[in-house]
Amino acid sequence: MKPDAAALEAARDRTIPDVLPEPGEPLDVLFCGINPSLYSAATGHHFARPGNRFWPALHRSGFTPRQLAPAEQAELARYGLGITNVAPRATAQAAELSAAELREGGARLLALVEKRRPRFVAIAGVTAYRTAFARPRTAIGPQDEALGPARLWILPNPSGLNAHWTVHGLAEAFRELKEAVGDL
Repeated sequence: MKPDAAALEAARDRTIPDVLPEPGEPLDVLFCGINPSLYSAATGHHFARPGNRFWPALHRSGFTPRQLAPAEQAELARYGLGITNVAPRATAQAAELSAAELREGGARLLALVEKRRPRFVAIAGVTAYRTAFARPRTAIGPQDEALGPARLWILPNPSGLNAHWTVHGLAEAFRELKEAVGDL
């Protein structure tokens, strides 16, 4: 059910739980968004806002055998995938986050990676990554440095507000990561 304007406003500053396989189960890729949208916080599902291209790109790149709906996010665990966010607080736009929130979120992400030990961390949003980890020259794609024990990959932000990237372009960027991960 689509949240109305009151439900969206009520979702401001909420957090939503990470989607992770059970402890001890494989975690090949931990996808990391910038922060939940109000729509995601209202529904409790990551990348839930209509127009977000995460789910189509994930499928078209070969990570999932069919396109999952945001409400099916728990299915990701069976493919060794998870989702978290750099900053946990829901906002209407990522621009509402402070640099301090992004840096705190980067520290939280590193702690999660140390604890859950994914093979790869894929951060969907280069600008947020640059701020959170003080890496102003970072570009999209694989990174030379790791994030804790994980290989680090930066993906384009799949938000519909990021008009520079089409679904096709996003799927290609995700596919490069999928090829690096290998057969899940």
